[in-house]
Amino acid sequence: MIPVTETTINSNPQVGSAVPFDYQPRTRVVFGIGSFSRLGEIAGEFGNGPVLLVTDPGLKQAGHEDTATASLQSRGLKVAVFDEVAPNPTTDDVDRCVEFAKGQGIQLIVGLGGGSSMDCAKGANFLLTNGGRMHDYKGVGKATRDMLPMIAVPTTSGTGSEAQSFAVIADAKTHMKMPCGDSRAACRVAILDPELTVTMPRPVAAATGIDAMTHAIESYVTKKRNPVSQMFARQAWALLSKSFSVVMNRPRDLEARGNMQLGAHLAGAAIETSMLGAAHATANPLSAHFNTVHGIAVGVMLPHVIRWNIPEVGHLYRDLAISAGWAGRGDTDEQASEALAEGFTELVAAASMPHTLTDALELQLNDEMRNTLAEEATQQWTGTFNPRTMDLDSFRQLYRSAT
Repeated sequence: MIPVTETTINSNPQVGSAVPFDYQPRTRVVFGIGSFSRLGEIAGEFGNGPVLLVTDPGLKQAGHEDTATASLQSRGLKVAVFDEVAPNPTTDDVDRCVEFAKGQGIQLIVGLGGGSSMDCAKGANFLLTNGGRMHDYKGVGKATRDMLPMIAVPTTSGTGSEAQSFAVIADAKTHMKMPCGDSRAACRVAILDPELTVTMPRPVAAATGIDAMTHAIESYVTKKRNPVSQMFARQAWALLSKSFSVVMNRPRDLEARGNMQLGAHLAGAAIETSMLGAAHATANPLSAHFNTVHGIAVGVMLPHVIRWNIPEVGHLYRDLAISAGWAGRGDTDEQASEALAEGFTELVAAASMPHTLTDALELQLNDEMRNTLAEEATQQWTGTFNPRTMDLDSFRQLYRSAT
């Protein structure tokens, strides 16, 4: 695909000052190369009590866990380290973290890592302060007590979890993801240091980058879209779409890394006010049944969701295609939307990721399995915000087209 030079964003006549929204920023953002070194300083602003550091084995191996611990201890803070978070954290991960932290008088939580570590940290915060089990908090606003302050330090450019008040935790038995949201769970501070993302293996950088771009595209068009969410989503898409290939080809390019990390954060902020859509609704059952990497699942499904949604939001997809340089002002909504779907698929392929379900799952889905996936997709909360109404047959069609 040859990019065009026109990058002007069209105004959206359906979204303006008359659209109701409730925007309440809750997270301080500290961005910049080397900002990780300020962790101890910033943590000290919350008192001198014990700190729970939640991270994963990969971050321990990369040395980031030791750096964080040293920074916190340099301010006289006692640190308890839980570094056993698994990818796609389950209720078991959260329970282990809570059991580890109990009785240590924790007064501050630091989530260091990708979305898994940050979500596990937020999940532990629910249980340490409000009791019960994660299932009690599925949905929105189920907490009754204030939570501990939390600092998030993302080391990937993907989920944008540091910008959201949701912990996404999978049920350990069914592996279906549960969104547990509450304003009290929002991070007090997010430290975004592009240097931390350089240690990501290429497949992780690819999958998290694709996930972040999916967040930007989906949050831009949902039924809950509003001027604030679209502002974040547009800027996120502009940063991500132009920097993803650079990071894939020049992994030590810190400017591109910074654009990706900031773009992922802004996309996460967009999700907080407008939610997601059918690409995420279809991806979660794939992860539950086949342990498919989330970024791969949404990367496969999103182009088909774009095509499905064109009758409702083709004019909005056109904005994003023009912004990426994949369409021009002379293109129709349908042409530009198709260019967006094709351009996204090309990014997936260029990152050496599968772009069909057959390749991603290494098997051919039969009708029975497609029906099962579709039934479970109808139960995903994100699907209810998709701009075009989804039902069982709609999800069947999406899975069939992605095969």
